[in-house]
Amino acid sequence: MSPIGQPLPHESAFDHVRGGACYVDDDAGRFRDLLHAWPVLSPHAHARIRQIGREGAFGYPGVASVLTATDVPGVNDTSSGVFDEPLLPIDEVFYHGQPVAWVLGESREAARLGAAAIPVDYEPLPSVIGLEEAIEAQCWLAGPFRLNRGEFPAAWERSPFLIQGSLWMGGQEHFSLETQAALAWMDANGGVFVRSSTQHPSQTQEVVARVLGLPRHRITVECPRMGGAFGGKEVQAAPYAAIAALGCLKAGRPVRVRLPRSLDMILTGKRHPFLGRFRAGFTREGKLLALQVELYADGGWSQDLSAGVLWRALLHLDNAYWIPAIEAVGFVCRTHKTSQTAFRGFGGPQGAALIEEVLTRIAHHLDLSPSLVRERNLYRAGQTTPYGQEVREAESLRALWDSLWKQTRYAERAEEIAEANRLNPHWKRGIAITPVKFGISFTRGCLNQAGASVLLYRDGSVQLHHGGTEMGQGLQTKIRQIAASSLGLPLESIRVMTTRTDAIPNSSPTAASSGCDLSGPAVAEACRQLLDRLRPLAAKRLGCPALLVCFQDGRVFCEYEPTRSLSFTQLVEEAYLQSIPLFAQGFYRTPGLSFDPETGQGTPFAYFAIGATVSEVEIDGFTGEYRILSVEILHDVGRSINPLIDRGQVEGAFFQGLGWVTCEELLWDREGRLRTAGASTYKLPSWSELPPRFEVRFFSRGAESPAIGGSKAVGEPPLLLALSVREALKAGIAAFGSGPVDLGLPATPERVYWAIEAARRGSQAGKKAGGVDPRTPQLCLGAASQS
Repeated sequence: MSPIGQPLPHESAFDHVRGGACYVDDDAGRFRDLLHAWPVLSPHAHARIRQIGREGAFGYPGVASVLTATDVPGVNDTSSGVFDEPLLPIDEVFYHGQPVAWVLGESREAARLGAAAIPVDYEPLPSVIGLEEAIEAQCWLAGPFRLNRGEFPAAWERSPFLIQGSLWMGGQEHFSLETQAALAWMDANGGVFVRSSTQHPSQTQEVVARVLGLPRHRITVECPRMGGAFGGKEVQAAPYAAIAALGCLKAGRPVRVRLPRSLDMILTGKRHPFLGRFRAGFTREGKLLALQVELYADGGWSQDLSAGVLWRALLHLDNAYWIPAIEAVGFVCRTHKTSQTAFRGFGGPQGAALIEEVLTRIAHHLDLSPSLVRERNLYRAGQTTPYGQEVREAESLRALWDSLWKQTRYAERAEEIAEANRLNPHWKRGIAITPVKFGISFTRGCLNQAGASVLLYRDGSVQLHHGGTEMGQGLQTKIRQIAASSLGLPLESIRVMTTRTDAIPNSSPTAASSGCDLSGPAVAEACRQLLDRLRPLAAKRLGCPALLVCFQDGRVFCEYEPTRSLSFTQLVEEAYLQSIPLFAQGFYRTPGLSFDPETGQGTPFAYFAIGATVSEVEIDGFTGEYRILSVEILHDVGRSINPLIDRGQVEGAFFQGLGWVTCEELLWDREGRLRTAGASTYKLPSWSELPPRFEVRFFSRGAESPAIGGSKAVGEPPLLLALSVREALKAGIAAFGSGPVDLGLPATPERVYWAIEAARRGSQAGKKAGGVDPRTPQLCLGAASQS
């Protein structure tokens, strides 16, 4: 039986539960002369550095060295090519807690004490902390980016009903179980070897080489596995690897960098907070006619990946809905906070959240059910996105919606909830159904490529290298299944190696839900080459045409005479004796992709992943506290390579999304200090948020996927399904009063309480959100200049 499609456990599952899985920092104990690094942190959000008294650190025993900008032999930059992120600041700091120096000590405690003893003279400078503050000051990192279709002004004028409003969307901490970590040492050939917890070993290699002033072939980066990443280690692992490598080069000893939780939260980027403003025109039936949007992303102090995040937010403003005329613009704002970075969904959740907000407000304005308005606006066959890509999954999306509607008895439950709410003035329930349509591929076209190397040994065993990284998502498990199925071998014959830049060069990040979609075909291609070399030899041995040679369960046989066979090991040994190459390299690039950011048009995605969720909640009108009563998910994973892993990804993504929309709140004070810098102040979803009824089902009638084996990516799309919980909360709040409901993200109990109070009062803010005079001046689309 082929391993493809089997619900096999994660390849590291047993090692995880037994404590045997090896992470970056687990190797620290093998170095006797290891140095530990600790940062000297800026106490200002924005300041000029006058002087760093590095000699102060050496008053503590065990301090070996101090690293500052003057120690960088190469280019003092860790950015992704825009050169706006110095590894160590020269004369200016841009966020509270920014490292201005690193101390290397014989122990972490020695390094910490040495760092605390370094005096730094600062000249405080004005800072911009809040997103609205940055918008008002027109502090841009990037933009404007534009996405247009149709003629918005004409569609707006023709619309019989009009609304305007805004939505605040908070950020989110990655909170990976393994914090940022790196180890660096000199290898036997005079190169620098770096073990890094990174999603992008090649980018880490590039940054380390740049900082050290060395060619990339002198740097080897290895990622054994990560204890979670969620986007936070796509580019932001590189600075910590660079510090370890720089310290190693200067001190001539191995160097360890591992951030404790408190430092990890202070120093690393988050999901981007967003502010969305909109105007919408629509029909009596609730069908969208015109939409005008401004999106503002809080990028923090440097660009990082913010431009890409904002573009994906713009490309997901439609979510699953047809918008005849749209005029959208986006800006990345500069603030004096950590540089915000990639996070599962990469801007898609923020874009989808805004259109869901628009549709709910339309429903309230017309006194219609939000589910009815959503259903009426779903894509239909033949329609295209605002950027011109056909939605081939439109019919599947509608079929999935209808199936979930019936499976969950949505209409009957909505009536039961309405009756229960009528009888109970203090407790209200809400129910909502929301879809997701998520584009799969990197929007930067050159990243949609992957390589693999497959090595056959004479005993029939296989060693496999590819450029993807394992962060708990099960990529290595799926790759192993693909290789075993391609070669016709049992799983135990396949060994997937750790990801290294000296095995697979120039790899793309494992991100954008595309790890298996890219590395899988590259592995399959390498396996195909090997079988093409072995098949003629097997045909000669078996006495049958090469086309009839089959490989299965470690045996090689003729299709019509399976009893006439030989073992795979015998065939490989004979191939070796006949000097047939027993190694192959595979390469894959996603075909048919194109996108022009100047016009905002193209085909940036290979396909769309689709799903839908029904959520039901119950709210306490006295406190704003609420319970999630049920969540029912129907998601399309195509022909799953591993249904068990895919189910885990759907569940995990949903709960991470649930944290974003309900309880995970990042708070900075006016000085730019992160006040939610630990698990005691930053609320993560836990078992108490698990609803009594939580069901995940796979949709089996979706459009054919172009990905390997007909599978579909599942890492990011289900996160957006958590928006149904927010919409259910809004439905419950609306039952307390007149609505529409003004509820930002995250919908904490405090925010829910005040939204209930506003609904009870029929608040003036709610009334203003309900409509707008067509003569109202347009949003300031493009009016702001880049600074």
